Amino acid sequence: MIGGALCNALIDRGDDVVGLSRSPEQASQNQPRVEWHGWEPTMERPPDRAFDSVDAVFNLVGEPINQRWNDSVKERIEKSRVRATANLVDTIATLDNPPSTLISGSAVGYYGDRGDELLYENAEPGDDFLAHVVLGWEAAANAASDRMRVATIRSGHVLDPRGGLLAELLTPFKMGVGGPIAGGNQYMSWIHRNDQIGMLLWALDNDSAEGPFNATSPNPVTNKEFAKLLGKALGRPAVLPVPGFALDLARGPEFGHVLREGQRVYPRRATDGGYEFKLPDLAGALANLFG
Repeated sequence: MIGGALCNALIDRGDDVVGLSRSPEQASQNQPRVEWHGWEPTMERPPDRAFDSVDAVFNLVGEPINQRWNDSVKERIEKSRVRATANLVDTIATLDNPPSTLISGSAVGYYGDRGDELLYENAEPGDDFLAHVVLGWEAAANAASDRMRVATIRSGHVLDPRGGLLAELLTPFKMGVGGPIAGGNQYMSWIHRNDQIGMLLWALDNDSAEGPFNATSPNPVTNKEFAKLLGKALGRPAVLPVPGFALDLARGPEFGHVLREGQRVYPRRATDGGYEFKLPDLAGALANLFG
């Protein structure tokens, strides 16, 4: 979802794009303007030839977390981020002419469940599974910081009807059975897809963009407010609550707990660095997505 939109944005502004994919043939059908190379991220290093004349690398690989967790799923979630990033950095370390910039994916799961605490990039990490994964993910990327500029982009919920959390919510909300989750008091840190791409491009073009950046709107909302505004944008009621036990039955107790967690994240380093959000308010962001 994010990678495809980023490829289009880069090409449309005149950049040449090289892609790494487990299925380069299929990827070339979806993105024919990209030069594709095959790579199994958790099994091997990417091929050296893919980096010829490459100036910067975006690392967006990662197993989806929105699924019922068990030990094998959690292992895939972690390996697809930590081991894949380590394999990528290992190849970069062997290049005679390495890229100058690595912009690596990360997530607000770094902070764990923090209630209504306002979280900036210098906040301490959490201590749950996702926080553990993100710590390893960022450490693997930062292993390249002695050779190149590294920025880690801690994304919140990326709002796009084609994927992610918003795509999952559309069916129940359109049926009029949407509502707040487990009381709805937990904060949701979100970002419109245009600002997600905008921040990635800003990090690419800004030579001082280094270290962690919160890629979230400056206006996080509670889940209750999110449900209300999503229902309004779709012209549907949003008053039927989803109890916590229903989450546990549908997704398992561990991921059900994650859905009850909240992070109230503020993008201080990006805003201080000059990034201007295109769609900073949730009502306007949803209106943009749904017309």
